[in-house]
Amino acid sequence: MTTVSDDFLAKRARHSRSAEVKAKLDYPVIDTDIHTIEFGPLLEDYIAKYAGVKIVDEYRSHLAKGLNFLSSEWYNATPEERHNRRLVRAPFWTLPSKNTYDLATSSLPALLYERLQEQGSDYGILYPNISLFPIHTNREDLRRGLSRAINHYHADIYAPYKDRLTPVAVIPLHTPEEGIEEAEFAVKTLGLKTAIIPGSIRRPIKSIADKYSFKDHPEVGGRSHWLDFFGLDSEYDYDPFWKKVIELGINPSTHSAGMGWDARASTSNYMFNHIGHFADASEALAKSLFFGGVTKRFPELRIALLEGGAAWGANVFTHLVDRFNKRGRDAVQNYNPEHLDQDFYYELFQQYGADLLKGRTLNKEEVVKQAYGVLGSFNSQQQENFDDFALAGIKSVEDIRDRWVNNFYFGNEADDRTVVHAFNAKANPLGIKLNALFSSDSGHWDVPEITETLAETYDLVKEGAITEEDFKSLVFTKPYEFYTANKPDFFKGTAVEEKLKELATKQAT
Repeated sequence: MTTVSDDFLAKRARHSRSAEVKAKLDYPVIDTDIHTIEFGPLLEDYIAKYAGVKIVDEYRSHLAKGLNFLSSEWYNATPEERHNRRLVRAPFWTLPSKNTYDLATSSLPALLYERLQEQGSDYGILYPNISLFPIHTNREDLRRGLSRAINHYHADIYAPYKDRLTPVAVIPLHTPEEGIEEAEFAVKTLGLKTAIIPGSIRRPIKSIADKYSFKDHPEVGGRSHWLDFFGLDSEYDYDPFWKKVIELGINPSTHSAGMGWDARASTSNYMFNHIGHFADASEALAKSLFFGGVTKRFPELRIALLEGGAAWGANVFTHLVDRFNKRGRDAVQNYNPEHLDQDFYYELFQQYGADLLKGRTLNKEEVVKQAYGVLGSFNSQQQENFDDFALAGIKSVEDIRDRWVNNFYFGNEADDRTVVHAFNAKANPLGIKLNALFSSDSGHWDVPEITETLAETYDLVKEGAITEEDFKSLVFTKPYEFYTANKPDFFKGTAVEEKLKELATKQAT
């Protein structure tokens, strides 16, 4: 009979395609998205220290229900209640349970460190599964206390493995001030080097709805909350926060969810809600920062948008260029009703409009009034706000490149074939290749076997979907560029630095 130890040893001896791929590379591999699981009893010690024992009890309660932003209401409701209350189908079975070895790898820092080469990476950026919970709760005591505890806990348990592993700092952003405070603590006190921020904040609408019902006042549209994406139309001026993270050398990342949004609110189907939701959430954040002028004011800012793939980044870049060419400051004048040639329009209507008039006799004023009914009225407010690209400071297609392509990096999971769009210079405007990052998502259901991640990405090279150069850009060049952009010594003392030194020595000889 096979014992547990025999099975364990057999799995350790298992062949790794990713290690085989990695052995042939003359550059390091940087995985920008590995998920980890916290050890509750130890984490609770940190929570008690920073938030108090009452918050420990609340944490346990939330944990029992599932630390998911969609909550456990769905599971506790009947089918009728789910339908009537439109409860969103929550995620389920999201961790590798059958592959116990990988589950333990996500939970044990020493084991993850040992298996990183087998996984195919020289260095991994770690995203604790618990990290999204505190930064999305509106409870300030939970949000700030848990964020501080989570950051200190992970800084401590991964300190012995810092040459190959680094956890992100959890940065809440309900206000720019709390973001600045936690970022400074994470970097200056804990020595953390990178961070995760929420992709949006769900805020209550400050309107007549606070006092009266939606039925009595339909002008509020039935909405009780809105999403703040920190740039365009934001509740706060987040410029001090962006300035601070650049100063601290932190290039933040995000992979907040779009599940639960209006078009992703099925009461019965997780996949309906899931497919594309990370891309939707990241797109909204990126467009807010772009159109709000954040990337114009802070050209040094770099943000990684993870788990949504790279195709949407290429898609939005293309549409930004197309829309600017049609609706930029000058081009949009083609649609300004003030430019209607009223005499010519009336003349054409008289000449070609008999089938529509049906014996009616309309004067010029009446015919033109019909035209403006279609075109829409023009007024001073429209004249003042006709340039949607104004805050972004876009005057040319090259400006779009500089404020979209340069600032955003797109996380691409190992088996995501849509990365080809990021590298399609023939289709992308200006012959651009976007910044795509190798983000394996190891530790989640996307990765049933962590030893396959790098190999799955390299399969795209074998199939001719991407080139060797693209592969190197994906797994090394762009990740290295992202993390060192505002912190040149990010990889100092790590396996990446060691590998680069070894390669330089070989090339010199």
